Amino acid sequence: TMRPLWRLLILLGLLALPLALNKQPWSGLAQAHTDSKSTLARIIAQGLLKHNAESRIQNIHLGGSLNASAQVAPGMVGWLISGTKLQQQQESSINITNVRLDYDGIQMAFHKEWFSANISLELDLELRLPFDNNIIKVCAHMSIIVESWLEKDEFGRRDLVIGKCHAEPSSVRVTVLTEAIPPKMKHFLHNFTENLEKVLPCLVESQVCPLIREILEQLDVKLLKSLMEQEAAHEPAHHESSQPSACQAGESPS
Repeated sequence: TMRPLWRLLILLGLLALPLALNKQPWSGLAQAHTDSKSTLARIIAQGLLKHNAESRIQNIHLGGSLNASAQVAPGMVGWLISGTKLQQQQESSINITNVRLDYDGIQMAFHKEWFSANISLELDLELRLPFDNNIIKVCAHMSIIVESWLEKDEFGRRDLVIGKCHAEPSSVRVTVLTEAIPPKMKHFLHNFTENLEKVLPCLVESQVCPLIREILEQLDVKLLKSLMEQEAAHEPAHHESSQPSACQAGESPS
């Protein structure tokens, strides 16, 4: 009579093992909720790191987009941005040289079964002029905002809905860092930065938003609901940007 009992105990032990293993991530996440930093913000940050978001943004080719935008830009602006060759066979060019995505400063907002993420980033750019090969350094700042929510279907099951993902227009700033700008170039640079402010956010969105969507869609809905409930239960602390802005030197041309 003892042998069947031992077999039953061993069988129950083996059945309980997968359950215990599956609970391990949950226990870790439960501890993480007590941190001042949002767990969901860390998940998004880790996903963006994993997918090399900064490298993807840095590899954006601005030339074609600026050429298309410059078709409506009159005079010198259209001529210079379109890369018209001079006698020296030199062209103007604009390149992204560095990207700083503020992984530690992602701002989260929660309300019931809705949440948003605000991701700040800065880009360093170099504009090479065709006149005498001068390089003008430019810095751009923007915040990408994505909102999502859980929505019940006809059977009461929740699905994740990912809403609008965009660069917040009020956050977009382009600053010329090079101080020694010839007076005759200031008007061009003013038009150029305005043009860049129109083109750059859409290009950054095209790289960042699909990554955020992929990161969120990989999350289990029950896990996501649990995270949202625990985040919403605590008064959110306001986190300032964790990295100093490099877009403060210089001034926007007027």
